[in-house]
Amino acid sequence: MTQTIGALLEAAAGRALPVVRGIDDGQLGRRTPCEEYDVRALLNHLFLVVVNFQALAAREEVDFGHQPEFVTGDWRARFGAETARLVEAWSVPGAEEGTTGQMGLPARTVGLMVLGDLTVHAWDLARATGAEFVPDPGVVEEVGPGLAALAPQAREMKVFGEPFPVGAGATAFERVLAVTGRDPGWRSGPAGG
Repeated sequence: MTQTIGALLEAAAGRALPVVRGIDDGQLGRRTPCEEYDVRALLNHLFLVVVNFQALAAREEVDFGHQPEFVTGDWRARFGAETARLVEAWSVPGAEEGTTGQMGLPARTVGLMVLGDLTVHAWDLARATGAEFVPDPGVVEEVGPGLAALAPQAREMKVFGEPFPVGAGATAFERVLAVTGRDPGWRSGPAGG
């Protein structure tokens, strides 16, 4: 039986929250595997994704062009609250049915997109800050094929980079990272940058 998006997001959030809560303010300027984002910018992006995908679950319009500053005040607690709302939004009966968003994608596909973002960006933040991160195996099993199917369009939209070459012995999660254009062996530089 395929797990629901709500259950998968709950598992993914459980792995992402310790990473986010463990980020020290002194690490906000560090570079990340996402070349265009430092830690602060990536946190802001991830907040925007989490908030907007709550709305998409409810079939509401979203604006990814407007990027508010989320990393203020008690942002760590707020991230926990927003991910809880995300899980709740995608756990509503019918949330995975029909289509949602301006592109009219199947709702389950949209749910898999936010699941992928939450998981991959938690890895990005962990790598940038030296935190431990092991994704939920059920999440990896679900997002792997979904992200691979979305990859050509995501590359065209400049959301994914070119696939990173990995060997035959790569883990399922390393293959997920590679399909998004990430080097699974990426490490933060020694100068904290």
